[in-house]
Amino acid sequence: MGSLLAIDLGIKTGLALYAQEGRLCWYRSKNFGTATALRRGAHTLLNSLPDLSLLVVEGSGPLAVIWEREADRRKIPFKQISAEQWRHTLLYPREQHTGLEAKHYADDLARRIIRWSGIARPASLRHDTAEAVLIGFWAVVDAGWLKEFPHELRR
Repeated sequence: MGSLLAIDLGIKTGLALYAQEGRLCWYRSKNFGTATALRRGAHTLLNSLPDLSLLVVEGSGPLAVIWEREADRRKIPFKQISAEQWRHTLLYPREQHTGLEAKHYADDLARRIIRWSGIARPASLRHDTAEAVLIGFWAVVDAGWLKEFPHELRR
C-alpha cells in the first residue's frame, strides 16, 4: 500500500496527503485559477505521487471528472464523497447546525489531526485545506488504515 490523497474540490482546491499508517504527511491549498490549469495541475501532482493508492474527492461535476480521469489513467482507485459523509462521522450533530459552525469545528479538528501527525502547524488554515485534512482522515478510517480513532483526537 502507498499513500492517500484527499481533495476538497474546487478551482481553489484543498489537498491533504496521508501515509499508510493513517498519519497526515502534508496539507496545502492551491488556487488553480481555471479548469484548464486544474487539469494540468492534477496531471502533474499525480505524477509526483508514484505510490498513491487511493484518491478521495469531495465534490462533483466537471472538476471531479478531471481528477477521476487522471486517477483512471494511473489505475488509482477513486472515491467520490459528499461533505455529509465525513461530517456525519467526524463532527457531532450539534457542531453542524450551520455551515459556519461546521467550518469552525472542522478547523479545530483539522488542527488536532495536524498536531497528532507530528507535522508543522499552520499559522492560518484555509477552510478548503482544513476540509481536505478531514476528508483524508475520514478516508483512512473508512479504508481501515487506522484500526481505531486515535485517543488524542477524541473530545
